Amino acid sequence: MAIKKYKPVTPGQRNKAISSFEEITAKKPYKKLLEPLKSTGGRNNTGQMTVRYRGGGHKRMYRIVDFLRNRDGEKATVLTIEYDPNRSARIALIEYQDGSKSYIIAPNGLAVGQTVENGPAASPDLGNCLPLANIPVGTLVHAIELRPGQGAAMARSAGTYAQLAAREGNYAILRLPSGETRMVPVTCRATVGIVSNTDHNLESYGKAGRTRHLGRRPHNRGVVMNPHDHPMGGGEGRASGGHPRSRKGLPAKGKKTRNPKATSNKFIIERRKK
Repeated sequence: MAIKKYKPVTPGQRNKAISSFEEITAKKPYKKLLEPLKSTGGRNNTGQMTVRYRGGGHKRMYRIVDFLRNRDGEKATVLTIEYDPNRSARIALIEYQDGSKSYIIAPNGLAVGQTVENGPAASPDLGNCLPLANIPVGTLVHAIELRPGQGAAMARSAGTYAQLAAREGNYAILRLPSGETRMVPVTCRATVGIVSNTDHNLESYGKAGRTRHLGRRPHNRGVVMNPHDHPMGGGEGRASGGHPRSRKGLPAKGKKTRNPKATSNKFIIERRKK
């Protein structure tokens, strides 16, 4: 998971620092687990732009990732570690004993040839998916369910994890990297380990073109717009823009916008640190 830095032979390489991809073991994905992925360019079903600064980019195929991990008691062998253009983490192609294959989120340190297992009877080893009730306290986990049988919802991107801090009755207490401490039912499943590609946050694309290849268009600030385009626009010269707000007028940058009546509030023991 090393970061590769370039000598500034060209202007685009001056600040370029990208993944070395040394952990990747396959050049092409497994065809039977691919689906077409249509690019929306930030438009909805009526063609209205609902998300700005998106469009272009390279064509992608979606990799069907198994977030449920519900084939209990069956051991699977890791065949390849692959790049996924749709997420920051790496994915692993695994093969079960009956010959069927599936993709899973690859944890950091998972290697080709290792075996992974699902279910309550699985040991709490790297890459195994089991209920939080069966995982030792203090273990680092990822791909965590919030409701039993829902499939992995939390800690799925590169380098993320949560620590199982304690268990109280029917709930497990998880400590997240954001500083938030929350309760999750012990029947929910999680995968042991940290998500792969831990150096993803150290990458620097080096040029605008690489960002365009990812499907992101140039972003312009609200303070340089006119008053009818943005609440922070207008004014003579370089005006500060007033209180930070979104284009729809919602407060941003520190102002709490979470619904105080959200049903999940009862599961949050300690809010994330500012």
